Amino acid sequence: MPIRFHKSFPIFPGVRLNINRRSLSVSAGGRHEHYTVNNRGQRTESVDLPGPFSWRRTRSRYR
Repeated sequence: MPIRFHKSFPIFPGVRLNINRRSLSVSAGGRHEHYTVNNRGQRTESVDLPGPFSWRRTRSRYR
């Protein structure tokens, strides 16, 4: 079983700095929707829908 590392710090209301083993990222948004950009060029949009449903789209810097 691989060991994972993830830590998240609030830097402003609604904005978080996320650190993991491979990258740094900044997330902005509320509890049910947010937008994330990391230092590898990936951009992710996420929306939590009612119940067990969610939507996520990730784009790399090359698209």
